[in-house]
Amino acid sequence: MGFLFILIGVILIAILMVNRFLDGKKFISEVEPYFKFLMEDDYDFLLSVRYGNKYDLKKKFNERIMSALFILVALIIVFLPKMNILFIIVAFIGAFFVYKIQYNQLKGFYKKHLYKIDLMLPYYLKSLEILIQHYTVPVALRKSIAVAPDIFKSGLEKLVSKIEAGDSSVDPYMDFAKDYPVRDSMRMMRLLYRLSLGSQENKQEQLLMFSRTISSLQNKAREEKYKNRLETMEKKTMTMLMGTGAGIIALLLLSLMSMMTVGM
Repeated sequence: MGFLFILIGVILIAILMVNRFLDGKKFISEVEPYFKFLMEDDYDFLLSVRYGNKYDLKKKFNERIMSALFILVALIIVFLPKMNILFIIVAFIGAFFVYKIQYNQLKGFYKKHLYKIDLMLPYYLKSLEILIQHYTVPVALRKSIAVAPDIFKSGLEKLVSKIEAGDSSVDPYMDFAKDYPVRDSMRMMRLLYRLSLGSQENKQEQLLMFSRTISSLQNKAREEKYKNRLETMEKKTMTMLMGTGAGIIALLLLSLMSMMTVGM
């Protein structure tokens, strides 16, 4: 019975949209500001990690709102014959769950790729170090965005924008480190901040310290990469050995069973 109500509701909405009595996109665009408070603080950042610069924030958010509203309407139609406050709550919980699906997927993608970020950060910092030799830190950061991996570009844009807006504190650097919470990111951002404050006389000494730290990070990244490759090869070898062993045991059992059958 519930399925019949959903089918009727979907057909009715489709007829209204085809005849332009109901414009879904226009409706979502109009109500979107009222749902803006639901957008998570890191949603834009997570989209940039997943899609680089190839995404439309408003479009992605509207898609989430549309999916949630569709589920809400569908569940209300299902529960319509026996509607009460409990079923209304269930309908809203279902809609909120659907709304959160995309965000949770983005969060999962980000956590999964932290390892990749961990390996890429030292090499980005090495290219930044070369630029700092010729420019001030803020200018070097701005110039580095063009050659930085896509995964860092959104965070770097925010970092540079805050500095250019007049924030001379360590906060913009720490915010970047929080967005990319990988090995030594906090320490490297503090070093970069101190380097931005240093005078020209002390610049070479601080830059040398910065360079040594980056080299150490690169060595750790290479070791980690080699270690993971070794572990992958060991797992594949163990799987092959276990498969071969299981095959040999299966053949032996088949041979024994056939011998026993012949003997009988």
